[in-house]
Amino acid sequence: MLTHIDKKGNAKIVDISKKEISSRLAISSGKIYVSEEVIYQIKFNTNKKGDILSVSRIAGIMAAKKTSDLIPLCHPLKIDDISIEFKINENEKYIEATTTVKCEEKTGVEMEAITATSICLVTIYDMCKAIDSKMIISDIKLLNKYGGKKTIINNF
Repeated sequence: MLTHIDKKGNAKIVDISKKEISSRLAISSGKIYVSEEVIYQIKFNTNKKGDILSVSRIAGIMAAKKTSDLIPLCHPLKIDDISIEFKINENEKYIEATTTVKCEEKTGVEMEAITATSICLVTIYDMCKAIDSKMIISDIKLLNKYGGKKTIINNF
């Protein structure tokens, strides 16, 4: 059953008024494939625009907090914690962003985690596009979700 559609087929926000508040957590990840020069500049913080990963982390945190403004049927949530970690894979030439979002709410934070990861990667792209115009953002996915009716653990 699609919960964002009413009986007439119109879009609607899900009624969560009768749900209990519970601990919620979601983890997402994604990658951006980059050139060796981008990896070098990120590792050694030599990019003229500044500390790429710090700016990207801040952008991701801001995006998670604004998710309900970006995705029309998402509920605004009081987020308790957001952590964003980066892993640089020099052999395969990518940077992986992993986002964890936590809250005590009536609905989950999957969209907030996915949005944060996406914006982290887009920010890296924006800050490095003058060096590498062939970067590829890929593999954005929900890894795990805890709380609510379902726990999701994806083993990718």
